[in-house]
Amino acid sequence: MKILNKKLITALVMLMVIANSCKKADLDSEFLSKFEPEVALSNVAGMKAALAGLGLNVRQEFFGDMAPIVTESIFSDVAVDGTTDKSTQAQDMNTRVTPDAELNNPDYNRIGFYWTEGFKGVRYANTIINNINNVTFKNDAEKNSILGSALFYRAYYYYRLVHQFGDVPLILKDLTEPKLDYFSTKREVILKKMKSDLLFAELWVLDNVDRGEVTKGAVSHLLTKVNLALGDFDDAITSANNVINGGKYALMKNRFGSTAGDATKNVVWDLHRMDNKAIAANKETIFLAIDRETLAGATAFGSQVMRNCVPAWHFANLRTPSGLNPAIVDGVTVEIPLTLMYGRGIGRYRGTPYSTKYIWTDNTDYRHAPGMWVNMTDLVYNNPALKNSSNPTEKALYGKPLVDVTPGNINNMFLNKGLDTIRHFFGWPHYKTFINSTNTLAVDKYWSPPRGTNTDWYIFRLAETYLLRAEAYYWKGQLGLAMDDINQVRGRANATLLTDPTSITIGTILDERARELYYEEPRKTELTRIAYIFATTGKVAYNGKTYNLANFSDNNFFYDRIMEKNDFYKNQVPTVSGVNFKISPYHVLWPVPGSAQRFNTNGRINQNKGYSGYENNVPALDKIP
Repeated sequence: MKILNKKLITALVMLMVIANSCKKADLDSEFLSKFEPEVALSNVAGMKAALAGLGLNVRQEFFGDMAPIVTESIFSDVAVDGTTDKSTQAQDMNTRVTPDAELNNPDYNRIGFYWTEGFKGVRYANTIINNINNVTFKNDAEKNSILGSALFYRAYYYYRLVHQFGDVPLILKDLTEPKLDYFSTKREVILKKMKSDLLFAELWVLDNVDRGEVTKGAVSHLLTKVNLALGDFDDAITSANNVINGGKYALMKNRFGSTAGDATKNVVWDLHRMDNKAIAANKETIFLAIDRETLAGATAFGSQVMRNCVPAWHFANLRTPSGLNPAIVDGVTVEIPLTLMYGRGIGRYRGTPYSTKYIWTDNTDYRHAPGMWVNMTDLVYNNPALKNSSNPTEKALYGKPLVDVTPGNINNMFLNKGLDTIRHFFGWPHYKTFINSTNTLAVDKYWSPPRGTNTDWYIFRLAETYLLRAEAYYWKGQLGLAMDDINQVRGRANATLLTDPTSITIGTILDERARELYYEEPRKTELTRIAYIFATTGKVAYNGKTYNLANFSDNNFFYDRIMEKNDFYKNQVPTVSGVNFKISPYHVLWPVPGSAQRFNTNGRINQNKGYSGYENNVPALDKIP
C-alpha cells in the first residue's frame, strides 16, 4: 500500500484552512462552528485531502503525553492513573470529574478532548457530506466512496460520543452560522442513523486503498459495533462475517516482516513492530493511523507510548534492597542502557493486577512470554557505582535482576515519599509499547527513543473483529461459536484453547480483549456499550444480576465489572499524595463539559445523572432533528 507525502501535506493545509475560517464556539468554548468550503472542497483532490485530515484527527487519541486513550483505560477494569505524585489526576473520580473541572489536561484527564475533538470530527465529516454534490466526479463509484468514507468518520465519532456521554446533539448539517440552540438526541436514534449511513458506506468504500485511508473492512468492523450497541446481534454477525470471510483480511499466524528472522521473538512481536503494521504482507490491519517521522504531518514527539505505559523505573530514588545505593540510573550511554532497552516511562497508564497478573492463566501465551512481557524483576541493577561498592552484597547486585518489592524491604527501596509501587513497580507488554525509533525531531536525548516516538498504530484489527463476533454469538446464546472465535485469537497467541462452551460469559470475552487489545481498544466505551446491552436486554450477567435503563446511572454492569476486577477502586487504595482511588456507578457516562452548556444559550444539552445540572434536563429528542 502506498502512503503519499503530498496527501498528508494537503491534509494539513486543509486543517489550517478549516481552523482559520471558523467562528466562535457553541458546543464548547473551543469548538469552531463555521467553515466556508467553496474553494477548499471544489474538486476531488480537496475532498480526499479533507478525508486525510480526518485520518490525522483520529490519530490524536493514541499520541502524546497522557494520550487520551489513557483516560479511556482508567475508567475501566484494566488500568488506573499512575501519576501518584500529583493530587489533580482522575484517581478519586468523585471529586476530580465534574462538569466544571479541568477536563482536557494531561495533569488531570482527557475527557474534554473526546467531547471537543468528537464534535470537531463530526463537523469536518459533515462538511464533506454536505458538499459532496459541489464536485464533479468521474462516476458514481468515486463519489460514493468519498461520501461513504465521510459517513464512516461521522459514525466513528458518534459511536464513541454516545458511549462516553450518552444522549448528545445529533448534527447532520454543515454549519453556516453560529448555532446556540442544540438539544440532546436519544442515543438509539443516533445509532440507528449511523447504522443506515454505514450500510450505504459498506456498499461503496473499497479495501484496495492506501494504508491510513478508510477501508470497506473498517466500515463493516464499525458497523458490527453499532449493531451490537443496538442489540441487532444477527446483523452484527453478518457485518463481522463481511470482514472475516471477505477474503481480504486474515489473522497473522506466521512470522513476517522486518523482524521475522529474530528467533528470540514470535509472530505477535512481528505484528506490533512499527515498520510491519502498514506493509502489504500484514493482512490483519483493517484501519491504521499513520505516523512516520519522515512524513509530512508527523506528530512532533510521536506516540510517547513508552512514556505513558512503562513504569517510572528510572528515578534514582529507587534503591537497592538495603537502601544504600540507587538501583537503576537513567541514560543512553551507561554500560547497561535500560533507557534504550525499555523506554523512559512515567507510569501514567498503570495496569491493574487484573490486567497484569490475573488474566495470564497459562505459560505458553506469546503475549506474556519472557521478552514480550516485562516485569520489574526482569530489569537489572545498572548503577555503575555498584561495581565499585565496598559493600560485597551491594557489589554483587550489579547486572543481576531487580529484587521484588516486599513488605520487608519496601521502606528501603522507596526512600522518597514521592515514590511507590503504583507508579514505579509493575509489569507491562513490551511487545506493544517498545518503539525503536531514532526520531530526528527529538529535542534532547530523552525524547528518542526512550519515550516512544513516531509509529503507525492500529485502530481496527481483525483480532478484534473475531472478538466482536464472539460477543454477538454470546448474546444469542451460541456459546460454542463464541468459543471458536475466542480460540482463533488465543490460538494465534499460542495460548491454551478453551474447551468448555458452557463456561463462556461476557467476562471471558472481556478477559481476551484485555489480553489482546492493550492500548488499542477504547475500554471505557466498550464497557459502557456492554452495560447498555445488559440494561436493554435484561439478560442475566455472570454476576447473577440484571439491569435496566430506568436506573442506568445508579446500577450498571460497567461499575460492577470495575469493582470486581480493579483492586485500586475496589479497595480505595491511597496514593502517596493522599488521594484514594474511587469510582461510582454514574461514571458509566462522563459529564458534559459545563462550557458546552453555557454557550448553548437557546437550547439544552442534557447533563448526565450524578453531575450538577442534571436537574435541568429536558426530554431528549426521539427522532432525527
